[in-house]
Amino acid sequence: MAEACQVARKQDLPPPGGYKPIPYKRLPARQLFSGYTMFAGFVGVTVFSSYLYYLTSKKISKQEIEMRSAKMAIYPMLLAERDREFLKQLRKNRDAEAELMRDVPGWEVGTYYGERVYKNIPPDTLVQPIFHEYYAHTLGWLTKVRAYIKLRS
Repeated sequence: MAEACQVARKQDLPPPGGYKPIPYKRLPARQLFSGYTMFAGFVGVTVFSSYLYYLTSKKISKQEIEMRSAKMAIYPMLLAERDREFLKQLRKNRDAEAELMRDVPGWEVGTYYGERVYKNIPPDTLVQPIFHEYYAHTLGWLTKVRAYIKLRS
């Protein structure tokens, strides 16, 4: 056992001649481009991107003109369809009132027991109903959807 302790150990020493000196001086980075080259590159990229921006803005402007023209062309048809649907709903309301009140004696559609509601307005003049009168004979959930449609968008 004593022999095991007597094993000669070799101490770790520096290599012969010593270690190399530690480099502590600043090593400047290798320059790929000079200042003039960097400035010329910046100007070149800026000019090229400005040209691309100009081309793209012309294209977007043309598309906006096209969409505006299409909207102006289709707008009268959309107004006509809206008015047509409005009149169809008024017709449904009138027919529903006639069906609902058919058993009531003396009831005329569009009047209150035979008496006109609006006395100062000529009989053929359209009086637009309020919101709840317009949707009186539709489904309840549809009325709520139409009432709060602007809140969702």
